[in-house]
Amino acid sequence: MKKGFYIAISLVFMGFTACKQEPSFKVEGEISGAAGKQLHLEQMGLEGITSLDSVKIKEDGRFCFEALRPESPEFYRLRVDRKFINFSVDSTENLVIHADYDRFSTDYQIEGSDNSLKIKELVLLQADLQQNVARFATSGMPIGIVQDSVASCVDAYKKKVSTQYIFAEPYKSYAYFALFQELNGYMIFDPLSNKDDIKCFAAVATSLNRLYPHADRSRNLYNMVIKGMKNTREVKVEPLEIPEDKIHEVSIIDIPLNDLKGVTHHLTDLKGKVVLIDFTVYGDAASGARNLLLRELYDKYASQGLEIYQISLDADEHFWKTASDNLPWICVRDPQGVYSSYVKIYGVEHLPTSFLVNRDNELSLRVGEKTDLEAEIKKLL
Repeated sequence: MKKGFYIAISLVFMGFTACKQEPSFKVEGEISGAAGKQLHLEQMGLEGITSLDSVKIKEDGRFCFEALRPESPEFYRLRVDRKFINFSVDSTENLVIHADYDRFSTDYQIEGSDNSLKIKELVLLQADLQQNVARFATSGMPIGIVQDSVASCVDAYKKKVSTQYIFAEPYKSYAYFALFQELNGYMIFDPLSNKDDIKCFAAVATSLNRLYPHADRSRNLYNMVIKGMKNTREVKVEPLEIPEDKIHEVSIIDIPLNDLKGVTHHLTDLKGKVVLIDFTVYGDAASGARNLLLRELYDKYASQGLEIYQISLDADEHFWKTASDNLPWICVRDPQGVYSSYVKIYGVEHLPTSFLVNRDNELSLRVGEKTDLEAEIKKLL
């Protein structure tokens, strides 16, 4: 009798052990107007997007996902077609999301996560910025005015986000999310060459390293800050002596640099063409809109003899290669970055800065903020 009793107790205990579940978080809710569509739960990790689960949305629109809780704050998204809702999970939250298919990414309600509410605010702010930049890019205004307008919008955005979302509570996951928002495929906050932006990254890195010292995101963010600080350290540049006979001989100081395939290009090889020399940083948030404007000019006048010689001063070589891969003009990079000797030679004080070179390989014009670039190009052609 006793033996049977102990066996029964053991089986009950084993049953409880087998049913015990790992700590998890839950995301549930309803999506109207999406019956029959596939809804995906995805994790936004450092290595890319990972699919965790998917369900077919029923007639009533209801759904429910459950996944293992992360060891440190992580980021996830719900995806239906090409529409996304971003949210974060710190522990074992139960999130409830209500959305409509047509306005899935912007007009949704989320409960159970204050961080995710802040993330929604950031997504909406970024969407407004994107619309404003696109409006300027297609306004038809002179490129200098467009650049200043875009720069003003981006600066205002960064000031607001850094003050209200990053420095306010740098230990929150929404502060981390804010650091990595993009505009036209480029990061709005530059962790590698902008001193003010590096301070934003440093604030979040310090907080995360204290709370989650062993988390991959903490270590990755810390390494980015260290690299950015090294890139922006003050370096004493000795004055350059340019041989007068060399300047007289070619009428322009050559800039021999390599493109992404390792081929060396020379400005002096472009004699006979009208050349736009463009010093830039692809990592700048306004770079995408600027290159759209240059693309219009290039497509319109390349057949008449226009060439663009774009010089990247990006600290991150891989980022430059990715960003410039599909551009049709000459894209080269100076590995010295903002400490490039050519920056000093040409008197570049801010980025982007452009110059026009005539067909005789002579420096013709420094492009200013009020320059009608298209009109000046047509004069030289």
